Amino acid sequence: MARAPRTQLRVGRLTKAHGLKGAIKLELYTDDPERRFVPGAEFSLQVPESSPWHGKHLTLRELRWYNGHPVGFFEGVDDRTAAEGLVKAILWVEHVDDEAPEDDAWYDHQLVGLAVMRDGVKVGEVVHVDHLPAQDLLIVKAHGREVMVPFVSAIVPEVDIAAGTLTVTPPAGLFEELPEEPEAPAEGEGETSDAEASAPDASAADGDAEASDRADDPAE
Repeated sequence: MARAPRTQLRVGRLTKAHGLKGAIKLELYTDDPERRFVPGAEFSLQVPESSPWHGKHLTLRELRWYNGHPVGFFEGVDDRTAAEGLVKAILWVEHVDDEAPEDDAWYDHQLVGLAVMRDGVKVGEVVHVDHLPAQDLLIVKAHGREVMVPFVSAIVPEVDIAAGTLTVTPPAGLFEELPEEPEAPAEGEGETSDAEASAPDASAADGDAEASDRADDPAE
């Protein structure tokens, strides 16, 4: 029987040494830690090539919770020095494609190629996914350039694998160039005649009123 195809699923990041016995605080990227972080679970590591852990795996002994924060104990990590050497490492698991998926979790190959829709109009296509410590970024080819879109629900509220699309609600300027601010008038421009200068200072009052309006305008 042919072996089921396998992909990698990112499930967490090691953030900080905890105590003196090798424990490490975790940032979880999974909605199902009870399934992913069980004793004996094995993780491949995303670390710099210079790290002594490069190319190695990490096996979980136990996951505990302290003040609502997950803390992992791993085989071969027995003191604080060893734990500090793993800080910022990203944890991946080998994942069988036909396993029941987690909510709001997709593989890179599922996202690459999706049409990016904005207000019902296609604005680009996902060409790559970058996994950063803080969040994932979708690299979208749009209008001949690549746009980095944070893969968060506020900006990507819907992913429809069956339809081959994902919907974006980006902030202004992410997919289009913002208009440039008008340049200040050059020195000497807008000078008034002596007659105009001696007129009642209504323009100054108007200018002050306009400045107040702009300060109150949250859009500027």
